[in-house]
Parts: sequence; structure tokens; C-alpha cells
Amino acid sequence: MLAEGKKLSGVTLFRILAFHLSALLVFFTGYSTTALVCFLVLYVTRFWAIAGGYHRYFSHRSYDTSRAFQFLLALAGSSAGQKGPLSWATSHVCHHRYSDQPGDPHSPVTGGVFHAYLGWLLARDALPTDESQVKAWAAYPEILFLNRYHYVGTLGLMIGLYALGEYLAAGYPKLGTSGLQLLVWGFILSTLLILHGACLVNSVTHLTGYRRFDTADQSRNVWWLLPVLWGENWHNNHHHYPCSARTTVAWWELDPVYLGLRLFERLGLVWNVRGGKCRD
Repeated sequence: MLAEGKKLSGVTLFRILAFHLSALLVFFTGYSTTALVCFLVLYVTRFWAIAGGYHRYFSHRSYDTSRAFQFLLALAGSSAGQKGPLSWATSHVCHHRYSDQPGDPHSPVTGGVFHAYLGWLLARDALPTDESQVKAWAAYPEILFLNRYHYVGTLGLMIGLYALGEYLAAGYPKLGTSGLQLLVWGFILSTLLILHGACLVNSVTHLTGYRRFDTADQSRNVWWLLPVLWGENWHNNHHHYPCSARTTVAWWELDPVYLGLRLFERLGLVWNVRGGKCRD
């Protein structure tokens, strides 16, 4: 289950199991249009914060942005429960440096499928922060704060959803929602979907699919994962051009995360978007 030499974190194992079991509350809370909208909005925004923020910005710096928007990306990403931006980026930098070799934190080639999918997160030293790997961000105290206290975004979102649900239940009962219902749909279910999206990238995209480029690893493009990975599924393309903000090469390959980035560029929120054959 764990790579050789790694020690199991009982606390992390309990948290992951408890979080998955908490999804069963959906059979108690039921659903409403309000809850479904909340689920969709928070899934889309926080998935983009991980894929477009944690991944393409903090890990690869494939575009530039303001300090304020940078903070919002970190805050939104931290609310998805995947620790802080610098911890995430540290592991991802190591993944590219040692891809499918000893030192890769989540390779199915060296550690097995379960290790790559979820097992690596159960180690006591999973997602460490190495500031030498993310020097550009260590100069921002607000980013260091969110990285250290990454649970602030998570807890803030949970409390906000519950409070909103209770307010709507009291003031607008015809909506048929409640604090617990919004918490389950807006946070628990959407967070689990985002988590398992990341798990699919770490495992399946190194096991099956086609290879356009002869990279030194086993990264692959998996077209059928597009609906759940939004462009992160073109993994072989990404490993060949890691700092490109776009993961597509062929005309028929779609990258919704990149389309969102272009929208932000038009709005003036990001600039210097790096695309094409970017390998530095």
C-alpha cells in the first residue's frame, strides 16, 4: 500500500475513510436545486483552482497574475482539501523531475496502482513543503500562511455553507435546503470528486492511453477522461511541454482549463500566458 520505507499515518487514514463515509449523509439530506447548483459551482471553481492554480501556476508558472488574484487562487485551492499550494507544488515538481523513477511521489510504475492513486497520501511525510523547490512563492507571507494553515480555507467554506443553508432554510423554506444539505453537496461530494480527479491523473494517465511524444516516463494521453479532468488528461503532452498553459496539441484535443485561463486573460486577471512548445 505504501512505498518501501514509508510509514503509515493513522490520522490521515482515519480522515480519508471518515470523509468518504460522510458522503453517505446524502441519503439523509436528500437534494434540492439549490444544493445541486452549489455542488456544480464549487466543483467547477475549486477544480479550476487546483488544475489552473496549484498545477499550472504554482507548479509550472505558465502565466503571470497579480498578487491579489494569486492569493485567491491559493485560497480556493486550499479549500479543496489538497493541502497548501507550496506543498502541492513541491510534490508536483518532484513528480516531473523523477517521473516514473525512484523519487517520484506517486508513480504507478514504481509503486503500484493503489500507491499512485491514493496510497501515497497515507504516508506520514506526504505532501511536504520544500521551499527550495518553490522559491518564487516563499517571498509572499500570505502564501506561506495559507500553505501552513491550509485548513483555514476548508473550514471557512464548510462553516459558510452550513450557515448559508440554515439561513435559506429559515428565510426561504420553499427552496427545500438546509445547512447540512449544502455542506454535503457543496463541500463533501464536490471535494471527493475533485480528489478522485487528481487520483486519476496520478495513476491512470501513466498506465493507459496513447503517447504522442517519446518522453522518458510512461505519461499518456487518455481521451476518455476529458469529462472529469478538463484537459489534465492530456498528460503525455503536458510532460513534453510542462510549462505550457495549454495541454493540447491536436485540434481535436480540448482543454477547458486553458479556455478558462483565456477568459481570465481577456478580463485582465492574468497575462503572459505561456503556450505552445514551452519546455523550460
